[in-house]
Amino acid sequence: MAQKPKVDAHVGRLGYLQALVTEFQETESQDAKEQVLANLANFAYDPSNYQYLRQLQVLDLFLDSLSEENETLVEFAIGGLCNLCSDKANKEHILQTGGIPLIINCLSSPNEETVLSAVTTIMYLSSPGSGSHPELTALPVVQCMLRFSLSANTRLRNLAQIFLEDFCSPSQVAEARSWRGHSALGIPLPRTEAPQQP
Repeated sequence: MAQKPKVDAHVGRLGYLQALVTEFQETESQDAKEQVLANLANFAYDPSNYQYLRQLQVLDLFLDSLSEENETLVEFAIGGLCNLCSDKANKEHILQTGGIPLIINCLSSPNEETVLSAVTTIMYLSSPGSGSHPELTALPVVQCMLRFSLSANTRLRNLAQIFLEDFCSPSQVAEARSWRGHSALGIPLPRTEAPQQP
């Protein structure tokens, strides 16, 4: 006799997502948490799930997970936010609940996918031209994007260049280039590009 699945096939989409959220909150296993968060991030890709994910407070679950020490959880959480933030209601929730600093912190991750998702999320949250949330184009962020625009990683370089051209004013970019404090210099490039130590 086959094992009974954890989720009844008749519970529907909301019930299935609720079961995932419950499993994430109740499990002690890091592997199970990673797997569940990856599943939730994948469901966040489908706009038909947005209402359910808001109802189940999955956006807050993703935001909370950005502070985890487990890099894999952070990667899936920022990936989920990246999938969700093209929607206006989701974007507003992230902006109003203090998500910006948590997302900006992901720029310093050693994980390449985390950084790529963070840059993309910041772009989704920004408004081209004069931004309504100045912290998204604050000097350290612009300096970080300038560093990324010199990256050997084509995806990261291209995203950073688009950000600098479409979301920053020429004066912001010029100020970041000339700033002597270089507050973004402490932000390492993702692990895959780190120079090999002799």
